[in-house]
Amino acid sequence: MITILCAGSRGDFQPYIALAQQLIKQGKNVRIAGPDNFKGFIEGYNINFYPINVNMDELDIDPKLLEDAGSSDNPLKMLLTFNKMKRYGLYTNTGYYKACKDSELIIYHPGCTIGYFAAQQLNIPAVLASPFPIHRTNEYLSVVMYGKSKPSTFKKKLSYKLIQGMLWMAGKNSVKTFWKKEFGQLPKNFGAPYELHNNPKNPAIISCSNQIFNRPSDWNPHIHQKGYWFVEEAHDYTPDQTLVDFLNTGEKPIYIGFGSMSMIKKHKTLKETIIEGIKKSGRRAVILGFGHPDNLPDNIYALDSVPHTWLFKHVSAVCHHGGAGTSAAGFSAGVPSIIVPFSNDQFAWAHRSYDLGIGVKPIYINDLNSDNLSQTIIDAHEPTLIAKAKSVGSAIQLENGAKECADIIVHLLEN
Repeated sequence: MITILCAGSRGDFQPYIALAQQLIKQGKNVRIAGPDNFKGFIEGYNINFYPINVNMDELDIDPKLLEDAGSSDNPLKMLLTFNKMKRYGLYTNTGYYKACKDSELIIYHPGCTIGYFAAQQLNIPAVLASPFPIHRTNEYLSVVMYGKSKPSTFKKKLSYKLIQGMLWMAGKNSVKTFWKKEFGQLPKNFGAPYELHNNPKNPAIISCSNQIFNRPSDWNPHIHQKGYWFVEEAHDYTPDQTLVDFLNTGEKPIYIGFGSMSMIKKHKTLKETIIEGIKKSGRRAVILGFGHPDNLPDNIYALDSVPHTWLFKHVSAVCHHGGAGTSAAGFSAGVPSIIVPFSNDQFAWAHRSYDLGIGVKPIYINDLNSDNLSQTIIDAHEPTLIAKAKSVGSAIQLENGAKECADIIVHLLEN
């Protein structure tokens, strides 16, 4: 049994679902462990699920804390927010450790560091599986500082201390408390485990395209980055006929959606800004996550949900908040990106798309208005930008990150 430890939102789980799918194809018995409110979501992909009996929706988490987590627009704010959230890890580590028992290998999200120490205790391999580059390199800033600071040798070192420190901070105390209670002492080599994945028994795998951030040459050879991990949907998506009719009538629309970011209370007028910006641009658009506003013009179609992998094939540009998963889907679709970052690593994907010439210059959420949104939509349809986005998207589509990383895990087990 291979056990994958994961935490976060639905978007955080998706790369691990993709990895599990590829391992299952190779005949491996796999389960994903996570908060029990994800049971239906995971099992909908015919993947075994190990419920951690803490429903994150039912915990008494301060709503202001969650809002802060979605609005951390600089590294200091991110650090402070992660420090405040660390106590919630105490609720989950007992369940995660139980999930590791009777496993032959543990794969863990960087926010679930209990997986590394459990694997050491059980004398089985531990694989760090990160949804973004996390290991130290001199080649570029980490995703918590990229685009927010001018690179230098010192800042590159600092940026990786920050990203690893934040992730470790979120789980450090809860792992320590659990381990002392369970075993009477701290685990061997207790500390942030990320750079300890430097040997054949404990490799690291990264879900990121080498077309976006090329694998650094100064990483150790046991860190593997083969491309994004994209989910294979269990069933073909069948769109509503009214959506099909809209897509087939006139020029390709743009897509605009900000996921859970659109629910942050401090951006109450976001919907109105988006609609007005579309009107001023003169383009057609599909908007998602803003409900169904009254009196929408004929050139705007409102959706509640749709698979990005399906919709992005039918649009001329994608405008979103810059979540790692949504960014990957947009880059792979080969259409220009318009990224309006709110917090955390979203700034990195926004600036990286601009630096690569596959996206427009980012507009930070606090600076967004209907005028600059309108101009940005127009800028996204510049022919050179369209051509570069298409070229990079075609290259990403040739990668098969989930399968190749699954191959690494299977080879580890068989040797």
